Amino acid sequence: SNADRILAEIGMEFRDDPEILRIFAKAGCDVDGERVRFTPGFCRETVKATAPAQFAQHARNPANSVQIGGNASVLCPSWGPPFVHDLDHGRRYATYPDFINLVKLHQTIPWLHHSGGVVCEPVDLPANKRHLDMLYAHIRWSDRPFMGAFLGAERASHAIDMARILFGEAYVAENAVLYCVSNTNAPLVMDSHMSGALKTYARAGQPVACTPWTLTGAMSPSTVAGTLAQVLAEALASLTLVQLINPGAPCLMGSFASTMSMQSGAPTFGTPEAGQMILAAGQLARRLGVPLHSVGTLSASKLPDAQSQQEATWGLMMALFAGVNVVNHATGWLEGGLVTGFEKTMIDADLCGKMMRFFAGIDLSENAQAMAAIAATGPGQHFLGSEHTQANFLLALFRPDLPDNNSFEQWKAAGGLDIAQRANALWKARLEAYEDPGLDPDIDDALKEYIARRKLEVADADYF
Repeated sequence: SNADRILAEIGMEFRDDPEILRIFAKAGCDVDGERVRFTPGFCRETVKATAPAQFAQHARNPANSVQIGGNASVLCPSWGPPFVHDLDHGRRYATYPDFINLVKLHQTIPWLHHSGGVVCEPVDLPANKRHLDMLYAHIRWSDRPFMGAFLGAERASHAIDMARILFGEAYVAENAVLYCVSNTNAPLVMDSHMSGALKTYARAGQPVACTPWTLTGAMSPSTVAGTLAQVLAEALASLTLVQLINPGAPCLMGSFASTMSMQSGAPTFGTPEAGQMILAAGQLARRLGVPLHSVGTLSASKLPDAQSQQEATWGLMMALFAGVNVVNHATGWLEGGLVTGFEKTMIDADLCGKMMRFFAGIDLSENAQAMAAIAATGPGQHFLGSEHTQANFLLALFRPDLPDNNSFEQWKAAGGLDIAQRANALWKARLEAYEDPGLDPDIDDALKEYIARRKLEVADADYF
């Protein structure tokens, strides 16, 4: 394949991490400085030999544990934006209170299965310590699975330490309780921040999504076929590293392959080419025998408007048609990843619900086939008052929270609100209705003591 040719003839660089170069050399790979080349077929054979096809990520509430792989799709919220947006305060730098509110808000959304990771970047906290506070917020205010810290071995080890406090050391040794995304620096580079986290999680048996991050024409070729070959090559090399470090460690092939404007160079989303790339990536991951990680409701729009939802709908639909097993950024993403929007989170939540209902398939139970109801109603009559309709109307059809289906007069009398304004009211109501899942006081105290101790070890770094 073209991916094999890339790995054999060009290779991939692993920068500033001599240990990883030694791991590849010991496995018989051609190591030249920081460049590693692979015999054709070696990576695929290594991954297929030991990487699991599916596994569970456990939550502190067992009812919220998730399956990763197979036919399951796990939806996670937005990750990484330094700004937040809502209709009341506009676009602003995110703070830790924003972070906590988003964790709580996500906890109230039934269509999200995961608490996520950096749901926004709390820039009011020191950059070198805020990962501790973010991890604590997920543990304290949500009882769903959550992600670990991604940048570097030290922060990854902090996440594992905190997971051991929460779940117990023996449990973490035998079960996946964290989730790491290790991005490449396309084209064909992985730096020590990513490789350091990758090897730390792999050794602890925690899942790593090996995810090339590419924009066609900038970080990969401007064509779909060329980008796919590069994505597969980078993912194969990274997955191979996971399996060489710890054979059998859970891992996912990742693909964050989007397009860019050939006029301005800006990232673009919801494009036909992006749809083609994720559909093809789904087939490549299944051939490789590992779960697939990708992205969902991405948008370059600045507001929760028609552009944002057209792009979001295309992105999430293509991801789910592709069989993506973990969908990052399923809610909230605006401005090419610079912003997490509170209103967009709620609009995207409706979209997630629709998709989950659609991909659940058609109910073919005796009740759903409704043959008795059709016979009882007969020709020329209506089903509005039928016994079958009365028994099924609450659950037969998906009921989103935000669309307005009333008459113009009813809509006008209710304030004439657009969907973003209705979403503004909804996220506030959801936060008011949030139910604290609680946390064992001894675990809470142990986590706080650990965080305080770690923070004392180093001086504060810059906040941005």
